Amino acid sequence: MATETFPIPRARTGVPGLDDILAGGLAIGRVFLLEGSPGTGKTTIALRFLMEGAKEGEQGLYVTLSETANELRAAAASHGWELGDKIEVFEVAPPESLLDADQQQSLLYSSDLELGETTKLIFEAVERTKAKRIVLDSLSEIRLLGQSSLRYRRQILALKHYFARHGSTVLMLDDLTAETMDKTVHSVANGVLRLEETAPDYGSERRRMRVIKYRAQSFRGGYHDFVIRAGGVRVFPRLVAAEHRQQIARGRVASGIKGLDSLLGGGIEQGSSTVLAGPAGAGKSIISLQFVNEAIRTGSKAAMFIFDEEIGLLFDRAKPLGFDLAGMRAAGKLLVTQLDAAELSPGEFAYNVRAAVQDPAVRTVVIDSLNGYQASMPQENSLILHMHEILQFLNRHGVSTFLTVAQSGMMGDMKSPVDITYLADSVIMLRFFEVRGSVKRAISVVKKRTGRHESTIREFWIDGGLHVGEPLVDFQGVLRGVPLILTGNGAAESAAAAARGE
Repeated sequence: MATETFPIPRARTGVPGLDDILAGGLAIGRVFLLEGSPGTGKTTIALRFLMEGAKEGEQGLYVTLSETANELRAAAASHGWELGDKIEVFEVAPPESLLDADQQQSLLYSSDLELGETTKLIFEAVERTKAKRIVLDSLSEIRLLGQSSLRYRRQILALKHYFARHGSTVLMLDDLTAETMDKTVHSVANGVLRLEETAPDYGSERRRMRVIKYRAQSFRGGYHDFVIRAGGVRVFPRLVAAEHRQQIARGRVASGIKGLDSLLGGGIEQGSSTVLAGPAGAGKSIISLQFVNEAIRTGSKAAMFIFDEEIGLLFDRAKPLGFDLAGMRAAGKLLVTQLDAAELSPGEFAYNVRAAVQDPAVRTVVIDSLNGYQASMPQENSLILHMHEILQFLNRHGVSTFLTVAQSGMMGDMKSPVDITYLADSVIMLRFFEVRGSVKRAISVVKKRTGRHESTIREFWIDGGLHVGEPLVDFQGVLRGVPLILTGNGAAESAAAAARGE
């Protein structure tokens, strides 16, 4: 006979993004460990956990062996929070307070107590408050009081069984300042969350978290970036494109420029990704703006994520070319986000992209440029994996993505900081070339997964807008930067080959 299983109710943490990682929150009536070095955000998460319970009418108890009640209230106030009547702070005070005879019955100093006495005081606080949500801060103090791993483990087990009898959901904090290799609580706790902080060579600190364990419950594995800002902690769950499969009607996306659309065989497929690669100043951003302008003209919306240029300068530069980006944004047709690679984690960037395409009318996304995005990532392999997930996610939402990549050098052999051309559905190559003392621009499509495209190289120029000319049949070596001019039969043969589509 099959055994019927019942889902365990969850206590939501109230931390944006964290409940998604935990498949709904913390199992009610269980003990959880939140560990991380000082400054990683444990107290902020714990306070938010208690406040979420207070919002649901549940009594909360914050047992602190390391901070004062005033410090906790100040930490809450820095995020605009106020600890109300539903949250009680049980404070273990420093020895100076013991000198006050009026406070000797309520204020205690942990190092003067035996571990058993401290545990008893915690039990009494729980009995008095009837708390349903409890935070114990921090286990380092209890570990030091225990003096031996055996005694420490027995006391942790005693706490766990006591809380279980009362049906309390408990969050134990560990600042990892003593015996960091001690895994006693890992085996006892129902779940373990670890917070980490790294300091890059340049830019602000980066924080990430990982669920190490969650007994009898699936969760979103791997590392998840998070930030601490005014208002609390925000977690950015790792993007998994496979979770976002859906059927999308795919049509053609044109640029509105006859020559460019001819190169692309009529346009690109809706929901595909296109890389525009070339040296600085070759026109990558202008071409991406042309697709944005055409998408908005035909009734959809677009989103742009700008790493390398100030928005005001971009707007001023685009307007003489016929792109009124400010007007598009004012009309709600264009979302433009300027990003600082030194202050941005990959997880937060993926979150911004996901938030932009929540509007089903957004059918075009531009990332300008991949060089700036790479600067926010310490490892190239991670960049490839992140971009794979983002592109797959956008593809499955039917969003056309354009990524610009600035290659090093101006003419001749070009090198990209990272090769993602194998991820893209289409690759548009831009080049400078010299003809009779003048520098000109060339454009070609070197890859297109869906449908045919021209194999020719065309000249293009920017003069009050984007213009794409006829195929360059009288030149050879354009992509090397210094082409040879063909004459006589060579030109005729090249023209015939172009006509055949070769």
